[in-house]
Amino acid sequence: MKFFDQIQTQSTTEREYLLAAPIIAQAISGQVSLEHYVAFLTQAYHHVKHTVPLLMACGARLPDRLEWLRAAVAEYIDEEYGHDEWILNDIAACGADANAVRRSLPALPTELMVSYVYDRIARHNPVSFFGMVNVLEGTSIALATRAAGTLQSSLKLPNKAFSYLASHGSLDLAHIKTYENLMNQLDQEDDKTAVLHTARVVYRLYGDMFRTLSVSH
Repeated sequence: MKFFDQIQTQSTTEREYLLAAPIIAQAISGQVSLEHYVAFLTQAYHHVKHTVPLLMACGARLPDRLEWLRAAVAEYIDEEYGHDEWILNDIAACGADANAVRRSLPALPTELMVSYVYDRIARHNPVSFFGMVNVLEGTSIALATRAAGTLQSSLKLPNKAFSYLASHGSLDLAHIKTYENLMNQLDQEDDKTAVLHTARVVYRLYGDMFRTLSVSH
């Protein structure tokens, strides 16, 4: 079995924990309030703004034997830069205060998820970052496009309130194919173990992030 497929099969329990968060089913069925949607965008801002810094940290620490992966990281940085501002624009289009979100603190699971991946890159193995990629982009493909259309209809919001969600469903479809090819090139067990372990933990923390949305609004 190729490594990409191993990641998917060996993180099934953790992925199901994430997908079982009540608010995800509510979003797909159009039963989420505007406050919930803004709360989701707020947490998305707090982790997406770290995507490029995390990529930079990962790329800086990759060993020479993974130069091919550093090249992919450099391309990824260019593609991901500025997506946090898309989210703030969506928040403003919802009638919420984007500047207040910019100044706010993340929910604990969001903060822990970001901190955990920084720590994995710095103290363990920089390839760990790609465990987070598996979770965030895989979840986007599974949920973003479906949820965006339903939410827009139920909340009666303009297109400009969904630039982040609507774009990431289709955008990440291409990303995940690139990701699959990259992961299948990893040939050292330490790297594979690092990716899989990080994916499992991030699924849990991301799932906890979604659960905070259910209880806080």
